[in-house]
Amino acid sequence: MPKKTSGMLKIKWVRSFIGCPRDMRQTIRGLGFRRMQQVVERADTPTIRGMLLKVRHLVVVEE
Repeated sequence: MPKKTSGMLKIKWVRSFIGCPRDMRQTIRGLGFRRMQQVVERADTPTIRGMLLKVRHLVVVEE
């Protein structure tokens, strides 16, 4: 049986947050990132969407 992944987002951190305000750094960490080029999978919720909107220039999102 195939794994159902609807409602999930794959997020990749592609740009450094050097020079960004502290709240953006905390948002990247809050999404679960530890290092650049890391990919995390998060549920597609309004909270996560809001976090992604804040750091949209630092990450790439695949639905």
